[in-house]
Amino acid sequence: MNWIFLATEDELSEKVGIRLAAEAGLEVGQCLRRNGFGYLKSRVENFCRMAKQAPVLLITDLDKKKCPTDLISEWLGNSPPHDNFLFRVAVREVESWLLADQIAIQKLFGLKNSITSRPDELFDPKRTLLSLAKNAPKKVREELVAQRGAVASQGVGYNALLGNWVTETWQPERAAEHSPSLYRTRIRLRELSERLRK
Repeated sequence: MNWIFLATEDELSEKVGIRLAAEAGLEVGQCLRRNGFGYLKSRVENFCRMAKQAPVLLITDLDKKKCPTDLISEWLGNSPPHDNFLFRVAVREVESWLLADQIAIQKLFGLKNSITSRPDELFDPKRTLLSLAKNAPKKVREELVAQRGAVASQGVGYNALLGNWVTETWQPERAAEHSPSLYRTRIRLRELSERLRK
């Protein structure tokens, strides 16, 4: 199995990246994360150089930027990245990729109806997810929702609970049916994996 570097904004994105890499037959040899896109942006030139030695998968959120192409151009300038540098943008946040697996989300939150068939179009996917969590079963609600007066926007168990859920329940193939940005990411990872096997 070929291994790659994985660079992400946060713990949850890291879990998603590991899951996507494994699905494509790739093993994450080292995770590169320092909480937030600032670290990724400041190190993007290093990641480009690293990709000449071993593949690098970078996952960042689009957030309020207009489109992924603009974000990538802002970070990389006019120089095209090495073929082994996969710069992938979750539209608008990695939470949209989670919401895209409607079956798994319904099970997690105890919902009977689907949330949205187009999570990439949500302005604030994390807020949507947290809103759903407020009516979830008690165990899930207590982990995901911040207590009144807390500084953080999410509960203390947010990353741990969702990280385990991504590993054990979330299905990227199913989610990609409702998220174009995830669909494209899975294609690029499969292409990379096939190229490395040659």
